Amino acid sequence: MQYSCLPNKSCGIVDDLLVYRLQEDHCADGERSYMLVVNASNIEKDWDWIMANHHFDARMINISDQTGLIAVQGPAVFHLIQSLTDINLSEIPYYHFREGVFAGVENVIISATGYTGAGGFELYCGNENIGHLWDEVLRVGGSSGLIPVGLGARDTLRLEMGFCLYGNDIDDQTSPLEAGLGWITKLNKGDFIGKDWLMVQKTNGVQKKLCGIVVDDRRVPRHGYTVCDESEQEIGVITSGTQSPTLNIPIGMAYLPVSHSKIGQKIKINMGSKFIDAHVVNIPFLKK
Repeated sequence: MQYSCLPNKSCGIVDDLLVYRLQEDHCADGERSYMLVVNASNIEKDWDWIMANHHFDARMINISDQTGLIAVQGPAVFHLIQSLTDINLSEIPYYHFREGVFAGVENVIISATGYTGAGGFELYCGNENIGHLWDEVLRVGGSSGLIPVGLGARDTLRLEMGFCLYGNDIDDQTSPLEAGLGWITKLNKGDFIGKDWLMVQKTNGVQKKLCGIVVDDRRVPRHGYTVCDESEQEIGVITSGTQSPTLNIPIGMAYLPVSHSKIGQKIKINMGSKFIDAHVVNIPFLKK
């Protein structure tokens, strides 16, 4: 599969998503079949966008309401859940997937992906079986410390790896080039919506870029906090911020003018009652 995004007509991002190229047995009459995995909050928005721009000989099916997903993350996951399938999980490369029987359920997609940077798998199956998969994963992993966690835990881990969160770090007004997603923006491979805008931006250079920030204090830079230069003049806004559970320091991301994006650049965060010192760092914050 491939991580990608849906660009709009003015250089912004409709959504970021995964594109899966399914096996041939999903296809009829030699056709190729793909599955798009989008952000849950954007399902209707993305579907409407794709359908409004669908001018090809392709059949579209929305299976969102019939499909469940469990993300099982962490470096020990390979061994914890291997007993639930005959598929050798260690042989599935990163950003590849296999389909087969998992916990007695057929046609489960076992995907070596996840938005934590910690490794592991995402499991897709029909809604009628997702509760069974949940119970079985916790049954085999519970004695080794596998526990259920929510999106708050996922958010701290994805931020350590510099992964963008839609609605925070990327949206309809942010360019993939500004967000550091040039690696998925192939301007020399065919035509696509927004390409002309992105070509201009690539040629002229971006005016702002998404930067990593470390606070020289113990206070966490929260989403929406103002970023200022050393003269306390506003230059940006925090898009994501947290206390890094691995590094035990406050980290964040913000779009800053290119002139203030150099690694080591000193900045200030307006916490409301006072300004605190911070500096620009490389993304990701945590090196594997």
